[in-house]
Order: sequence, then C-alpha cells, then structure tokens
Amino acid sequence: MKIFARVLIMLLFCLCLLQVKAQTKRLTYCNPLNLDYGYTPFPNFAEWGQHRATADPTMTLFKGKYYLFSTNQFGYWWSDDMLHWNFVYRKFLRPYNQVQGDELCAPATLVLGDTLLVIGSTYNKDFTLWMSTNPTQDDWKAAKDYFKVGAWDPGMFADDDGRVYIYHGSSNTLPLYGQEIDRKTFEPIGPKKEMVKLNPDKYGWERFGEHNDNVFLLPFIEGSWMNKYNGKYYLQFGAPGTEQSGYGDGVFIGDKPLGPFTYQKHNPFSYKPGGFAKGAGHGATWQDKYGNYWHISTMGISVKNNFERRIGFWPAGFDNDGVLYCNTAYGDYPQYLPTGPEDHLKSNFTGWMILNYNKPVEVSSTLGAYEPNNVVDEDIKTYWSAKTANKGEWFKTDLGAVSTIKAIQINYADQDATFMGKSMGVFHQYIVYSSLDGKTWKPLIDKSKNKTDVPHDYIELKAPAKARYLKMVNLHMPTGKFALSGFRVFGLGNGAKPDTVKSFIALRGDSERRNAWLKWKPIDNATGYTIYMGIAPDKLYNNMMVYGKNEFYFNGMDKDLPYYFQIEAFNENGISRRTKVLKVE
Repeated sequence: MKIFARVLIMLLFCLCLLQVKAQTKRLTYCNPLNLDYGYTPFPNFAEWGQHRATADPTMTLFKGKYYLFSTNQFGYWWSDDMLHWNFVYRKFLRPYNQVQGDELCAPATLVLGDTLLVIGSTYNKDFTLWMSTNPTQDDWKAAKDYFKVGAWDPGMFADDDGRVYIYHGSSNTLPLYGQEIDRKTFEPIGPKKEMVKLNPDKYGWERFGEHNDNVFLLPFIEGSWMNKYNGKYYLQFGAPGTEQSGYGDGVFIGDKPLGPFTYQKHNPFSYKPGGFAKGAGHGATWQDKYGNYWHISTMGISVKNNFERRIGFWPAGFDNDGVLYCNTAYGDYPQYLPTGPEDHLKSNFTGWMILNYNKPVEVSSTLGAYEPNNVVDEDIKTYWSAKTANKGEWFKTDLGAVSTIKAIQINYADQDATFMGKSMGVFHQYIVYSSLDGKTWKPLIDKSKNKTDVPHDYIELKAPAKARYLKMVNLHMPTGKFALSGFRVFGLGNGAKPDTVKSFIALRGDSERRNAWLKWKPIDNATGYTIYMGIAPDKLYNNMMVYGKNEFYFNGMDKDLPYYFQIEAFNENGISRRTKVLKVE
C-alpha cells in the first residue's frame, strides 16, 4: 500500500506539473492580424473590385483591456489577451458632419483617468470628441460636441503634469503641428505650432516610391503619435506613403512636449519592407498590462486600391541609450504573446519556419490568370482564385517531405466581393485535411461550424502534427470567389539548416550616399535571407527579408552616417548563423 500511495502521489504531482505547464503555455499570433475587417465604404475606391480596407491603427490599454481603433471600420475591437478580438459596432459621426460613406478615419485615443476618449480626422471645427467609461459596450457620449482643433491624423497625449496635447498633420507639403488643449473644456490653448517636417534629401527612407526613388512626387508626413520615456518626448510620424513597402514610422525626440525636437539617428524605428506582408507605418506605440512596449501599424496590399491595407503589431521598446526601436524580424511568422515582463531586444519569434514556400500545389479550378502558385509565393499582393465560391472547391499543398506542423495561416483574397462597408454576421467555413502519403487523409482543422469572419485565420495546432500534404476544402465564403493570397504552413522540416552566408558586401557610392546595393553568394538550400541593419554594431534594429534572391537595393540611409549590416539565411529547417557585422562608411 505504501508503494501504491507513493506512485499515486507521484502521478498526481506529474499531473499538476502538466496542468501548470498548460496554463503557462504562451499564446501565439501571426501578422496580419485576423480581424473582421470591413470593406471599403467608398465606391470610387472599389473601381478594381470591392475589398477589405483599414489602416492607421491605435492600440490602448484601458482598465485591463486592449482597445484597437482604425480607419473606416464603423466600430472598434477590444481584447483581453491581444489574440481574441471582439468587435463593437458604432457609428461615431454625427449626421451633421457625416459624409456619405465616411466614418471614423485615422482615429486618436487618449486615456484620462477612468475615461477613454476617441476622435477621428477632420478639417472641420464641429467634430465630436467622444468619451466612454465602459467601451466594451456601445456606451459613448460627447466629451466635446464641437472640437475646434480640426486635426487630420491626430495623436493625443496627456503629460505627467496633467496637461493635454494634440499633434496632427497629413501632407506632402506641410509639417506636423502640435497644440495644447484644456484638459477640462477641451478648448485649444494658444495657436497650433509647427513641430517637425521631412528631409528626404538627407534621409533616404523618407523619399516617395516603392524603392524610395520617385523623383516626381513629394513624400507624405502623417500619423502623429507621442510617448514619454525617462523624461524625454518621442514624437512619431509615418512616411513616405502608405502604398509603399518601405512605409515606416520615424521619431523625433525633445525635452518638452511642444519641442524643439531632434531627429533620432535610428530611423525609421518601425520598418518592414520585406516578407509576406510589407509595411509598418502610421501606428502607435503602447504598453501592455505587463509594462512591455509594442508598436501597432499599417501593412499594405495596395492591389485593388492604393488604400487596401491591413494591421500588424510588433515588439518595441527603448534601449539603454533611450533609442526607440521596433523588432519586426520574422514579423509575419508566428510570434509569442506576453505572459509577463519581456526584453524586446530579444526576439518573440517562435522559430516556426515557413514549410511550403514555392512548393508544388494543386487546385480544383482556376479563374483566369489567378494562378495556384500565387498562394505559396510569400507575397500577399498575389493570389489564386477558384472559378466559384462553391462548396467543394479546394487547394492542396505539398511540403516536399514529412514535416512537423505547428500552425497554419489562411489568408483570403477578395475576388469578386460585393460587400461595402461593415458587414455583420458573415463567416467562412472550411476543413483542412492532412496526409503522410497523399492517399490517406484525415481532418486536421475543422471549421465546418465556424460562424465568424476570419480573413486572415491563424490556427495554432493543439499538438504538433506530422504530414507532407495539406488540403483545404471550401465549405462557405461570405462573398466573392474562393480565393487565397497565402496558405502558410509553419513548423519545422527534417533537413539541415542553411550554412552561414558567404561574400556579403554592401556597395555605397559617393554620388548617392542614401543608397546601397547589398549582395551575397546564394546558399543552395536557403528559402530566403534576413538582413539586419543599423547605425551602430550593437543596434541592428531594422531588417529586410528577401526571398529567392541574393541581392537587395536599400535606399533608406542617412547620407551622413555609416551603417552596419549582418545577414542570415533560413529555410524550413531553421536559421543559419549570422555573418560578422559589416561596416559601410
């Protein structure tokens, strides 16, 4: 009996350990965020097809919950854990200042005590500033019915001394402005003041164009946001244009809330020009319930319209020298969510690699030139479409070998969608089957009874699965054809990681010091490469992800500073060692 009792105690102890482990398992997420994005409310924005569209996000921690507002969504989201989001339908514009199809655009939020404030962009003097003490419900009232600032792309900030400020501007000719507003009456105090402006002649990333090379259009400065850290004021801005892959956020630093401000040498601080979904501009820097900093921002598609966009967020923070940074490396691969205080200079990346990049695929049917291989090319701008939205249309991917699958992200494309604005109660349904040999199949993910809108559905498997083949069968589409821009399988293969990259060079001429041509010897078994870049060897905070090439044109440098680079290769089996840091004068 004593032996039996001891065995029983040991079993109970092991069960307790397993339960604690299960409770402390870190949640994961994957950008773009899987939100039930609304569709464009503007007919002239849908000339090439109806499509989902949002941008310009803010994230705010209020009373232990996270609130996410963004452009033209006829409402907002809240969450307890930054993973599961609840949508609250709300039209914020009054009838007297509402334009047909218009809604809350580029909103700003502010927490004052037990109250959450929100306002959208306007050039009018009769916009409403809203307030709520219970925003998990549609429970709002006017804090100021005629808010006189009339700010486009506003950002609001409350200082430690209780004084409140607003920053705003969106222009390719005008600067950003700042102004104090009365905390109680919300009336402006004094005139608006010029804060900061762009200088693309010096800073290469501020030039307009997909490759910062458009000499005909001036860049836009927009998306104001302010944080205070260690007594310094960090005024953030977006540039050079939301349509570009290099859309990022920069920052100026000052000793006072209305300046003067000095340009941070590490700029842009939020930057993601490569990968599946590109762009990390016009956003907000905020703290989670554990005190960790994050940055939420706009990601671009810009196929059906320049303003076809999504949302992503990234670990961020301030280093020991007060440099504001944002960690976007592998930023559209699965990332860990926080369970406590973290060091965001270290990666939140799970280490789960893409398993089906450019691997063989099969489909049930193909509409026109929307080719099946577009689903596995790691580019959200391209997509495959079936001929119909019928139940039974399918997509199949071959991983090339039996692999360990940890998670799947399913990205739908809006082919022949008919919705405009926010559509409530719509949903996707499908089943994903797995197979070891392509002959015997079993369900891996069953969403046959799903009743939610999941345009970027991300599913972390409850337990890792072994498979070589995956097949997604459509059951129901909310609108349009069955179309996918990415069926992305994450996990680990069974082969070797790539070797360390050889012959990595950066060519920077004297005639154009904002540009560099990065080249390296290709690795035979590499899926792609991640280049790290910064203005000091210990501050390589930015990165560029490159697939299928052994070169990258980086046109985003400060012409007066030296730069430092490293590169690593990756494939389905993991990541190589980085090269030595390369200094480029």
